[in-house]
Amino acid sequence: MVDHLELLQTVIDTTEPRTLAEFYRKLLGYVYRLGDEPTGVGEADDPDWLVLTDTVGTRRLAFQQVDQLETTTWPSNEVPMQMHLDLTVRDSGEFERQRQRVEELGAIVLFDRTNDEDEPLLVFADPAGHPFCIFVVS
Repeated sequence: MVDHLELLQTVIDTTEPRTLAEFYRKLLGYVYRLGDEPTGVGEADDPDWLVLTDTVGTRRLAFQQVDQLETTTWPSNEVPMQMHLDLTVRDSGEFERQRQRVEELGAIVLFDRTNDEDEPLLVFADPAGHPFCIFVVS
């Protein structure tokens, strides 16, 4: 008997589940859960719930449609962060490569602490406005 709960997945609210799922699919190399893949060209594709898994099928992220989503104003406190993901890379070269890739995928920089010698850090907003961090872990 297990005496603790197991985390199934992290659920992210969004007004556009497919758009945000595609962003994170490309960013993290995940795949759609069977049945959640995009439909064919020209077909309607307006799911209200999508799941991404890692390559062995473990659920990692889910995207839940909401009618309205107030974008965080972080680092200002009017609308707090509420949740964020911490993503890591192994060295400064990969840090810069991923920064460019993340911006090409549509994220915007909210906070840039790349000159910090102890812990270079970038905080981005994904296409729905959710913050996420990238930093180097050696």
